[in-house]
Amino acid sequence: MRRHNRTALLRRLHVDGPCTRAALTTELGLNRSTIKALVDGLAEAGVVEERVPLQRSGAGRPSLLVLPQPHSAVVLAIDIRVEGVAIALVGLGGQILGRNSWNLYGRASQPEEVVTHIVESTRWLVGELKVETAAVGVSVPGVVRGTDGLVHEAPNLHWTDIPLGEWLSTGLGMPVRLGNDAELGVLAEHVRGAARGASDAVYVGADVGVGGGVIANGSLMRGNSGYFGEIGHMVVKPGGRPCYCGSHGCWETEIGEAAMCRSLDLPEGSPRGAIVAALKELAAHSALARDQLAEFVDWLALGLVNVVNMLGPELVVLGDLFTSLPAAVIADVGREVRTRSLVSRAIGGTRIVPSVLGGDAKLIGAAELAFEPVLGAM
Repeated sequence: MRRHNRTALLRRLHVDGPCTRAALTTELGLNRSTIKALVDGLAEAGVVEERVPLQRSGAGRPSLLVLPQPHSAVVLAIDIRVEGVAIALVGLGGQILGRNSWNLYGRASQPEEVVTHIVESTRWLVGELKVETAAVGVSVPGVVRGTDGLVHEAPNLHWTDIPLGEWLSTGLGMPVRLGNDAELGVLAEHVRGAARGASDAVYVGADVGVGGGVIANGSLMRGNSGYFGEIGHMVVKPGGRPCYCGSHGCWETEIGEAAMCRSLDLPEGSPRGAIVAALKELAAHSALARDQLAEFVDWLALGLVNVVNMLGPELVVLGDLFTSLPAAVIADVGREVRTRSLVSRAIGGTRIVPSVLGGDAKLIGAAELAFEPVLGAM
């Protein structure tokens, strides 16, 4: 029971930040003596610190704030994407202590090369910051087996049956947990982003491909062995464009990066910066944005109607490239979904919102995945 209470207190501080002992007593439903014993023990171990708040209200002695100490538990977060890799050392409380990133071109995108670069960059970053890491979380744009980190298939990386978890665990010398990128996107949004407080939410992210993550009844839905979330390969146009996965007419062929380039009259394969710049330029002209992106919006809304009808979320968070869509376009998509989805009408209208975490969503999700066992072991 003591370990359970300690974990609950640490998770409260890790997710929601500093608070007083009185607030911890109320929120966790524990008595004052239990909270005192837990906080005193964690303070003695250097995991938390108590401090007088900078802003005081009212007369009398101020209540001390209990603050998590970022360096008391540090994890390595890794976000592998089609065009590049980002790593970060993240401390207790979610603070990013240091980071590094690099592009993937040619041979650098081969899995063995990616692992080698990750290991070398991690050693440098750990040495620079003089910290110890407790665990590793990894985001991968593909079908990942959660039990051992086997990447069954990452179509846009051209990876098949890569034992990435094993390779990274050996190279880094610590436990490694892997997840699908969209799965970790929704985890990040639920813990620290637009889906905080939502019991049922879906994250849909568009990179080169399209993926989805689901929070159901407040918990991350992970599927059988971790194989889950490939909503980009939902067929919406039988006989449509060929997809990397081997099928035709997948949703991502109509709303992924290449489709966005077509809608913007950009050559397919245009740099990400050019796509974002074109979308931002359209944002100042709502009528033009609606006209130019009309077909794209139709396909996005069509897929989201299906997703909402199947999963019934109160909230859909749009991530990656979708965060750059003009606000008027996102509003139009929301209205379409609420009008055309039977389930959305029944639950009072599903909200469609852009991610507030932007490009860091998968990195933050990877950190939270790594922290799950760490918090229970502290």
